[in-house]
Amino acid sequence: MVKTMPYLGVIEGFFGRMWSMQARQDYAAFLKNNGYHFYIYAPKGDPFLRRSWRQDWSPEEAGQLQSLIKHYQQLGLDFGVGLSPFEIYKNYDNAARQELLAKVERLNHLGVNILCILFDDMRGDQPDLAQTQINILQDVLAHSSVKRLIMCPTYYSFDSRLEKVFGAMPEGYFQELGEGLPAEVDIFWTGPEICSTEYTASHMQSVMNVLGRQPFLWDNYPVNDGATISKFLHLHAFENRPADLSEQTTGHSVNPMNQPWLSQIPLYSLPKSYEQAQSYDAKKVLEESLYALCEGSLAQQLNRDIEIFQSRGLDRIDKIESNKLVRKYSQFDSPYAKEVVDWLEGKYIFDKNCLTG
Repeated sequence: MVKTMPYLGVIEGFFGRMWSMQARQDYAAFLKNNGYHFYIYAPKGDPFLRRSWRQDWSPEEAGQLQSLIKHYQQLGLDFGVGLSPFEIYKNYDNAARQELLAKVERLNHLGVNILCILFDDMRGDQPDLAQTQINILQDVLAHSSVKRLIMCPTYYSFDSRLEKVFGAMPEGYFQELGEGLPAEVDIFWTGPEICSTEYTASHMQSVMNVLGRQPFLWDNYPVNDGATISKFLHLHAFENRPADLSEQTTGHSVNPMNQPWLSQIPLYSLPKSYEQAQSYDAKKVLEESLYALCEGSLAQQLNRDIEIFQSRGLDRIDKIESNKLVRKYSQFDSPYAKEVVDWLEGKYIFDKNCLTG
């Protein structure tokens, strides 16, 4: 059995249809009851965290966010925010620095426990990229009151697709980041691929070799926000996340689907994977999760249809079958079933800003 449970949490870090505030509120109890420790608010669709990061939420939106933070903290969960100061490193002059620190101060006022500075999904082909990002993180660290600071590099995997989309990675980028960032700053890492299916011991050792430190996993399962993966519902239990990862990482965050309720089905399994270690049975835990979260007849229906959603996807469901499934799931008074219906009816529209899925 694994000696210690890793620092586990969810990062709402996807493109496309965002979760509602009510869904985020409801998630606190789910996370608390199922072995998670934190939630990070970082949807790509919130303009005040990304392209319009210099601007503020309205007083009403800020109030809702502050209430959400307090709700999580009252349950003993850490609450984080993911800030993506879009391409600030292209011109990190004194004006940009002051604007960034002003934003950090406003986040301090909200009382967040975790602050993530995210440089993902941005161009990175410039020679001073690592050093500029180090300078930014040093400034943030000196002014933030959070207990945990995490950065996401522009290149956060060995996956060659990142350079195809965001430009050639500067030589020595990983090593320079690892050597220059303060030791207390964690570094997000998605694995051998953007959406990794496994985390082997040899891969984790390679990451530690280039970064000079253990990474903080950004696990892109069950996320489904890309052009291809948005056509699937990822409901299978987690696999190939060995319990030893708790000793090879500083934390493990999961990027869920656009569907908050259905995401709970796979999320239920990850703590079990760590707890049960060698005795973990993904198929058994999947069935357990269905009956733990859904009422009996809906759990049975999902169990029968899960391979349609997980493996076949929308492109291989014809109109007749789709209509039949919509009728089946419309009979259930359940948020899980409603998300299935909405997905079948095309209400989760792919966001073209997502370039890596």
